[in-house]
Amino acid sequence: MNLLGISCYYHDAAACLLQDGRVVAAAEEERFSRRKHDSGFPRCAIAYVLRQGGIGAEGLDLVGFYDKPVLKFSRILESFVSVAPRGLSSWLHFGPTWLREKLWVENNVRRGLPGYDGQVLFAEHHESHAASAFYPSPFERAAILTLDGVGEWATSSFGVGEGSELAITKEIRFPHSLGLLYSALTYYLGFRVNSGEYKVMGLAPYGEPKYTRLLLDNVIDLRDDGSFRLNLDYFGYLTGLRMTSRRLDRLLGRPRRRPEAALEQFHMDVARSVQDVTEEAMLRMARYAHRESGGIPNLCLAGGVALNCVGNGRILREGPFERVWVQPAAGDAGGALGVALALWHRYLGNDRLPPGPGGDGMGGAYLGPEFGDDEIAAVLAEERAPHEVLAWDEIPDHVAALLAGGSVVGWFQGRMEYGPRALGARSILADPRDGAMQLRVNQKIKFRESFRPFAPAVLEERAAAWFELRTKSPYMVLVDQVAASQRVAATDDDDALRGFDRLRVRRSAIPAVTHVDGSARVQTVSRDTNPSFHALLEAFERRTGCPVLINTSFNVRGEPIVCTPRDALACFRGTDMDVLVLGRHVLRKSGQPPRGADERRGALALD
Repeated sequence: MNLLGISCYYHDAAACLLQDGRVVAAAEEERFSRRKHDSGFPRCAIAYVLRQGGIGAEGLDLVGFYDKPVLKFSRILESFVSVAPRGLSSWLHFGPTWLREKLWVENNVRRGLPGYDGQVLFAEHHESHAASAFYPSPFERAAILTLDGVGEWATSSFGVGEGSELAITKEIRFPHSLGLLYSALTYYLGFRVNSGEYKVMGLAPYGEPKYTRLLLDNVIDLRDDGSFRLNLDYFGYLTGLRMTSRRLDRLLGRPRRRPEAALEQFHMDVARSVQDVTEEAMLRMARYAHRESGGIPNLCLAGGVALNCVGNGRILREGPFERVWVQPAAGDAGGALGVALALWHRYLGNDRLPPGPGGDGMGGAYLGPEFGDDEIAAVLAEERAPHEVLAWDEIPDHVAALLAGGSVVGWFQGRMEYGPRALGARSILADPRDGAMQLRVNQKIKFRESFRPFAPAVLEERAAAWFELRTKSPYMVLVDQVAASQRVAATDDDDALRGFDRLRVRRSAIPAVTHVDGSARVQTVSRDTNPSFHALLEAFERRTGCPVLINTSFNVRGEPIVCTPRDALACFRGTDMDVLVLGRHVLRKSGQPPRGADERRGALALD
């Protein structure tokens, strides 16, 4: 049976195909359209997943959409009416799009799937998130938490899954939202909502929690059970096109930071404070979920807030659960997977399948397109790109030597990842032992802020020797401390540093992936799910004694992660990357033709 899941129109449109209950393909539309966070109808992603499944639209048995547009529209109308006439500007901005497009999802699906004449069914937004969290997880029984901005009415939900059954029992409703709180402070700090939240999380360790108490006393009423209410006087998302109101400016003592203005210690302190509030709310919700579930030892997480990997790490370390599993495509893109799984199990009543490679239903999240030798060779020939072709068994040692020698390598292998993280299929790699590498990759290759941290990819079997993480972390969704045996003791002078001056301190044997608080967002790499990346890490360890590499997404600021060999070649040519490895094809920057003026587009892109 072929079942298609679709998410679109809000954030990160995507498509997913199940065949007899198994996830065979899933991808975000942005990877094909090259428009970051593309929310439009995912025509290209649908075409890909159908092609991967070997079918056309007429071969589909059922199509699901990840939320209920009519219910969401009623919430928007009711919200605008409740603050009328102050909400008029918002309605004039959003209303026409709803009336023109978003209300007519079934018609749009049928136009986008010529030849399909079956049902189009709808799940609730947080039901899709919950299904994406529980059904692919390795757990037979688990508590489930979903946390995001807002779906139809729910902004957070709690439930329990057992076998093929899933029940959502409690929720927090709009306008009270942990995701919107974090996004509002993202906006206040001058970053773009729905893409700048990662920057706030990365900025937080440079600050002090000077405003945590102020936020808890005035902006959010956080209860012991994790439920909360926002003081809406400090927010603007109900009545206008601003996320925050002037009252928040007065509370914090300064106006909103202008985008691209200098970041000061004040901004770092605000970032730290909202991060602390968010972590505390997540931790209290997790404790409540554990208690209400009767002490189930397993927790599944999804929703955009579940991409707050620092908060996830705290839940694992300080919460009551023995095991935590986070959906790698936790945001709206994962809704395509979630609705497909919800229909397969809840609507059709099918049992869950045994876990696949990696011990869960995601297979390492390598669910996107891949490209063979002939396709890569054709692109390189057309682009007149000098390169050498190696045998597969030569690649690990060859690339490890380049990395150990200081090269930054674009690594393009196998199927593309599903979700926002590069997991060793579309990655930029470098040596984490070089403390200057963070600055170089941020500024010369990624074209982004120098404070942004990089994640370490580590051999799964060697992770315990390098990090304090007590579980596998294949999807880069957990943060924990670098192991004490790898850390460098701080001096009194180091402890006295503040703000970005702290970047100068060498904190571990792998400084380029050690954040200023000694933490790291860890990816553990398994031979079962990514043998080529695993082999490269093994080769790097043989050469250097270090089983860790910098792993950051293969893109530049403002652009999606690369999808095709042509995307990868353009990114390589437009940056100061040293080497590009496309399958067996190795390109060195020194041998490439001079770059044209249009090939540095990433340097000017803003996100």
